[in-house]
Amino acid sequence: MYRVITVEREYGCGGGEIAGELSRRLGWKLWDYALTEEIAKLANVDCSAVQRCEERVDSTFHRLVKVFWRGSYERSMPLTEDQTFDADRMVEIGQQVMEKAAEAGNCVIVGRGAPYFLRERPDTFHVFLYAPRAEKLRRLQEIGKTIKEAEELVDTVDRDRVYFVKHYFDADWPTRSLYHMMINTATGNENVISTILHTMSVLKAGPVRV
Repeated sequence: MYRVITVEREYGCGGGEIAGELSRRLGWKLWDYALTEEIAKLANVDCSAVQRCEERVDSTFHRLVKVFWRGSYERSMPLTEDQTFDADRMVEIGQQVMEKAAEAGNCVIVGRGAPYFLRERPDTFHVFLYAPRAEKLRRLQEIGKTIKEAEELVDTVDRDRVYFVKHYFDADWPTRSLYHMMINTATGNENVISTILHTMSVLKAGPVRV
């Protein structure tokens, strides 16, 4: 019985929207922005600090500053929580939040390394969503991005995710063996959602023999 769905996605393919509709259809809790809020709450920082770290590795400069600060004896101007919060801390707290959410069950978790943190749970169904570049640009323009903004986001966000996964999990992104399904969202949101729900139902009934 599946009690958790993780949705990993290429930027701009509509993964967040599809995850939201999945959670509504199932009556399950959606952990997308709610995950950002919970991490921020536990870390005692603003949500914007978490968003800056999500699925990207700290810059070399940030890491050098952090190392320098940790080794400094002169701390007359202490850093604020927002200034000391980094990707390492975000990953640490994020894992705790996701494991707790999965334990409670009946939830859809979007990105943030969820398929890696929860890969050993037999009650978790893992989905990877992708789309052709033209489809991603179209979707981003539909939500108000200019073509220039859309192209820049498509070219950079997933690159950050590749670095993030390599750094924290020593894996390639996407790690195909983690997922029960990889679906092209150019087929339409409704087809994607129906396929996910149908496949979950089939697998729940027992192993498929080929």
